[in-house]
Amino acid sequence: MEQEEFSYDAAMEELESIVAKVESGECKLDDLTAEVKKAAELIAKCKQKLHGIESEIDKVFNDID
Repeated sequence: MEQEEFSYDAAMEELESIVAKVESGECKLDDLTAEVKKAAELIAKCKQKLHGIESEIDKVFNDID
């Protein structure tokens, strides 16, 4: 099975949607735990993506020297 490529922008949109749903009271209390877990997973993936990009940029600048 081919793994879908992670999209930082799509993850941020989903996070914004989750936050809006929770802040507006639209999120049912029974669904809150699932929403928070999903948000935590997305945040972790976003952080991982950002660290990877930072490493790539550092490598590019180190190769210049």
